Amino acid sequence: MVRGVRGTWCGTLLLAAVLVGGASACGPEVPPAPGGPAPGVSVPPEPPTASAPSGAADPTATAPSQEPQPGEVLVEVVVNGGLAGVRNQLVVHYDGSWTSRSGTKPPRTGQQTPAEVAELRAALEDPAFARVPERPTGSPIADGFQYFVTYRHRLVVAGDGERPPALQRVFAALPEGGPPTSP
Repeated sequence: MVRGVRGTWCGTLLLAAVLVGGASACGPEVPPAPGGPAPGVSVPPEPPTASAPSGAADPTATAPSQEPQPGEVLVEVVVNGGLAGVRNQLVVHYDGSWTSRSGTKPPRTGQQTPAEVAELRAALEDPAFARVPERPTGSPIADGFQYFVTYRHRLVVAGDGERPPALQRVFAALPEGGPPTSP
């Protein structure tokens, strides 16, 4: 009876070892070959490293685009506050198309000229704009506006009293003279 139990135990271990890809604890152990895998362990082959001839492009490869697509958002400005409690939004796309939403009014749309888009991009890419604090540092102005400017996944929040020159430059380059503040 003991012999039957040991046989079952070794069979279970052998099955487990085969499923996991290891060796069994029943029977003599075979030491691994120097520099190689243990016996019974399979090693996947190295992936092929084929390289395309120089000058030939892989038609299936898609390189990440450095240039944004025309429909991608360049900058979004949301304005909250004021005496009327507005919540307005202006979205400008890389191609210069824009949409402005103010309260319950129908959205307004337009198109900036290439020169206007270039000026807006220059203002947003200015290192001085990158140094504008992300959160207001001073006291809020009663019934003032808060401006939420999102550019390349960076959010800058500013109040009426906190508009450094770099942020003013961005506002001046926005369509229709800046962030929408009318209700």
